[in-house]
Amino acid sequence: MSNEKEQSLGQSNLLQTEEINLSDDIVVSFLEDNPEFFNRHPELVTSLRLNDNQRGTVSLVERQQQQLRQKVHGLEEEITQLMAIANQNEQLFALYSDLYLRLLDCHSAKELLDCLYQATTELLSLSDFKLWLNQSVTLSHDCLIDKDCGGVLQNRLTKDEYYFGRIQQSEQELVFSASCEGSVVLIKLQHHEQVIGFLAISSRDAEHFDPRMDTLLLGQFRKLVAKLLHQHLFVE
Repeated sequence: MSNEKEQSLGQSNLLQTEEINLSDDIVVSFLEDNPEFFNRHPELVTSLRLNDNQRGTVSLVERQQQQLRQKVHGLEEEITQLMAIANQNEQLFALYSDLYLRLLDCHSAKELLDCLYQATTELLSLSDFKLWLNQSVTLSHDCLIDKDCGGVLQNRLTKDEYYFGRIQQSEQELVFSASCEGSVVLIKLQHHEQVIGFLAISSRDAEHFDPRMDTLLLGQFRKLVAKLLHQHLFVE
């Protein structure tokens, strides 16, 4: 019996004297499991001091206030960006709505291409506008591509309705008759699920046409243009 008591006392003394290595995970786990810890020890909230790279040593409360200010500032920037995007979208929507009415008033394919070229280069401030048709037409216009771009259509638009980004120099020369340093968008034209060609629009800005661009307005635009081109060029 005496030996058991001595052994028990020895273990107790060992536990009391043994150092417990606290890790960050243990402390975090304890605080998560005990959310009332700082309520039981309110003096710690103001007495704890934290290192700050810009302000030196600050209290826990000051650090919380700083983090809240940074969060509010970040939210304000996000709201400002969203408002700017909303304003741009509103302007684009108004521009497209006006363009649709102008396109519907065109009485010939030439007027249609004139209107599209003006809208692209003047209203949208883009570099160039081209149209390639996979059928021969009698129409003569500077925007019409007279070279065979079937390979471009196959390489870029076989599975997709749009292509955003950069194209190879050989493709640039086929489509635009010159090299273009910026970015382009290729828009496949279909009427009743039949491909009739594609539109090509270029920008001097290499980041302007990005694969992440929203295509809602472009979807309506391409359907209308394909329908009007079919009416003016292929309907007798």
